[in-house]
Amino acid sequence: MDIRLNVFNMWAKEWNAFYCYRRATLLSTLIYCSHVNDGLSPEALDVMLTEGRERNAARGITGILLFDGIHFVQLLEGPAPRLDALLESIRRDPRHRNVVVLLQDNGPCRRFDGDPCAMVDLRVLSPEQVSSMIHDRLEERASQACSDDRVFKVLMWYALARGTDHIVEGEDALCWRLVADVPAVIHEVTAESGQNYKFALQPIVDPIRRVVTSFEFLMRSQAGGSPEPLLAAIPPGRRHLLDLESKTQAFHLARRLGLNNIHLSVNLLPMSLTDIPGSVERLVDQIVACGLSPSQVMVEVTEQEAISSLKAFSGAIKRLRRAGIGIAIDDFGAGFAGLSLLAEFQPDKLKIDRSLIRDIHRSGPRQAIVRAIVQVSVAMGITPVAEGVERLEEWCWLQAAGVQRFQGYLFARPAVGQVPAMRWPERILSHGVLPEGAL
Repeated sequence: MDIRLNVFNMWAKEWNAFYCYRRATLLSTLIYCSHVNDGLSPEALDVMLTEGRERNAARGITGILLFDGIHFVQLLEGPAPRLDALLESIRRDPRHRNVVVLLQDNGPCRRFDGDPCAMVDLRVLSPEQVSSMIHDRLEERASQACSDDRVFKVLMWYALARGTDHIVEGEDALCWRLVADVPAVIHEVTAESGQNYKFALQPIVDPIRRVVTSFEFLMRSQAGGSPEPLLAAIPPGRRHLLDLESKTQAFHLARRLGLNNIHLSVNLLPMSLTDIPGSVERLVDQIVACGLSPSQVMVEVTEQEAISSLKAFSGAIKRLRRAGIGIAIDDFGAGFAGLSLLAEFQPDKLKIDRSLIRDIHRSGPRQAIVRAIVQVSVAMGITPVAEGVERLEEWCWLQAAGVQRFQGYLFARPAVGQVPAMRWPERILSHGVLPEGAL
């Protein structure tokens, strides 16, 4: 019995070691795009390619490299930790800039085995030759399955030059600094007595023109935090009534701050418009009672809850438009309705959720999605707004992609009961160290 137990334990240890090794060496696939440094000579480029082949061979990494004279598009396959380390070294290499991950996934086998970095020069080959060269280098098992292979499709998209329309490169963030600007109206207004919530203001801006195009009024708890616990504690039957009635306090705050000639945005849940009788009329009465004009107000319909009745919601949207109130879809890309809401009710503004904006300068999938949203918006006469912008690199890419309206900590943090201080991007005339006073 003891002998059998010892044999079993030895076998278990060996299997566990093998399993851990397999997990550590799972095959991963990476496709990235980068811009080759403009000052790189042909000789330096040859050195760079030779170094890359030697490095990849030493790490057990294989793949294929596309080069069009400006951009590298490289597919690499190998153990996941080694690919992650390689990607970071590429990001740090001054010979590359604007390194964007187009695809990162796992796979059962290599597509380009045996060559650490086969190069396809797109400058001298026709599309037919490029396609033939890539197929010739594919492993036989990969070649048989390539028609349905997502990795292969992405590679061929760029190999045949159709993907160049999707290569958007923003300016280098080092060409810009942020300068503080204290607005004329910044005095704080205290909340009214008996009120267990407040409103914070955050601007939507056109940074190039240094213009605040509107202020969004965000509900906050009495302590200044998220209103979610407050709303969760309210019975479902009264939650939407509070959502609607609270906007009176937002309009009062706008009047007390002297925001009589600027656009205001307020958030409403869809069911606040559909389940409360006369909701639009009550909203208009609130606006007028505070000395504001309905044409100043934009209702941001949040996607945080499903729309139970499209017919009732459609009727509410029509009444809002007849009253002169604008419509925006908030948090687009992160909620319930998505494209169906956009197709059914074309808003004046489409606010792209921060989950799609975060690190967009490094993410090929996010770039493809946001570029499509911008193109659809422009075709439909809708103004796209990028939410949650926090880094200059994000703003630079989005600006290059055609976005002109932004909201986020990069420009201003929400300020409870007051107009927040602003930060505007300013171009640095000379390269190098940022001027003294840059933020």
